[in-house]
Amino acid sequence: MVRVMVLDDHPLVYEGLQSVIEHDAELRLVALATNTTEAALMYHQVNPDLVLVDLQLPGESGLAFIKKMREMGATAKLVVLTASSRPSEVREALTLGIDGYLLKDSMPDEIISALKRIASGRKYYDPRVADIAVQRSASVSRMLDQLTDREIEVLKELGKGKSNRQIASHLFISENTVKKHISSILMKLQLEDRTQAALFAAENSQLISERD
Repeated sequence: MVRVMVLDDHPLVYEGLQSVIEHDAELRLVALATNTTEAALMYHQVNPDLVLVDLQLPGESGLAFIKKMREMGATAKLVVLTASSRPSEVREALTLGIDGYLLKDSMPDEIISALKRIASGRKYYDPRVADIAVQRSASVSRMLDQLTDREIEVLKELGKGKSNRQIASHLFISENTVKKHISSILMKLQLEDRTQAALFAAENSQLISERD
């Protein structure tokens, strides 16, 4: 059973989703939050597997909520469910490493299929924003092409939240060598610090894993 939480200020959206999935044995709606503060509290209470987030919230940003949840190490799949397909918002959402991007006017069976796909560990982007997702993937791939095999290994470990000492031990290299690799990674990817590198690695873990 996949437990689904919704962050949306329109209860009708929740009711519509409930109507769509109430007869599906694999999905279950467990909570509705109407603002980000409520959503953060509710997340820990209901422990959802998947969170649907609207981008257009009164006086708040759904993208800011997703970023906050990523930084907190949330394990749930984070999925945009919105009426907006503006390229700037799609690109920003992709940068945050979302697990899916759904549009509210999608057909019910498309939403069900997408949620199941995402719950199984795969990404899903509405076909109307898929081109932007492909462009983003190509851009990240070009950035990763600049890194050596060893730098890719270090980047992967950063994405797991490991310290320099832990990375050195895992890769059988010195801490000083790890520091040099991290400096090179930051320069090549144009990142400011190891925290940004760790977030980049976490957000693009699938593309980085393909480098093995």
